[in-house]
Amino acid sequence: MADAFPGQALRDFAAAELAAAGDALARTGDDLHEGVHRARKSIRRTRAVLVLGDRLLGPGFELVDAQLRRLNDSLSPLRDAHALVETLQRLLDARVAAKTRDALLRALAEAVAARALETEQALVLDPGLRQRQALLRVLGAALVALDWTRLTPSSLRMAVADSDGRALRARKHVLRRGGEADWHRWRRRVRRAGQQRNALLAAGIALAQADAFDKRTAERLGNAQDLSLLIDHCGPDSPFSKRECEQLLRYARPALQRLRRRLEVAALD
Repeated sequence: MADAFPGQALRDFAAAELAAAGDALARTGDDLHEGVHRARKSIRRTRAVLVLGDRLLGPGFELVDAQLRRLNDSLSPLRDAHALVETLQRLLDARVAAKTRDALLRALAEAVAARALETEQALVLDPGLRQRQALLRVLGAALVALDWTRLTPSSLRMAVADSDGRALRARKHVLRRGGEADWHRWRRRVRRAGQQRNALLAAGIALAQADAFDKRTAERLGNAQDLSLLIDHCGPDSPFSKRECEQLLRYARPALQRLRRRLEVAALD
């Protein structure tokens, strides 16, 4: 039944993700950081479903999608501050030299302080993130009102095949040029292709296997993003001292190079 009439199932999936995003933003205290992370994931999943329908959903599609993008972008500073803390914590769990561990510990303390400041500033402008929660409720109602009846199994399979193709083309660009923008584009497109396939499977729509991505590739791209984030935070506006940045970069740059090389080799297989 879901395969014959997929629109309702996808509508319910996307609406549930937006509701989950609102619940996540209602978290308080230390749970707020994880709440922001979960909210952004849910919003990205919703946008991935919307893109599957694209203009078949009617003229409201672009408005809802654009507002969700802006909302997610507004949460980026909070998420980036927390992501840096998480990255440093994960690196501390790995086997690293004593000097590197000392630098990571100092950097972690400074990152936690920077995260607290970022959170305080965000909550001053939007106490309890209630404005964002209210916007999510409005967008949830608008999303449900879109014309989901126009979606068909064939149109959705074509849409996800297009996303798989974008991920494959992004991979080819990385293998040809390997610039930072190319790596980030590949990661985003692999993530979206995976989100769309998961949504369709949840809606009961059978899909053919694709070589555009796999879980290991997605995980490695995420780990590479962690290292890129750490490197970016060792730039001119770094919260870390010059000495700490030097020690962190001595670890992060070769680690990123090794990880990307493994991804390149796997992509050539």
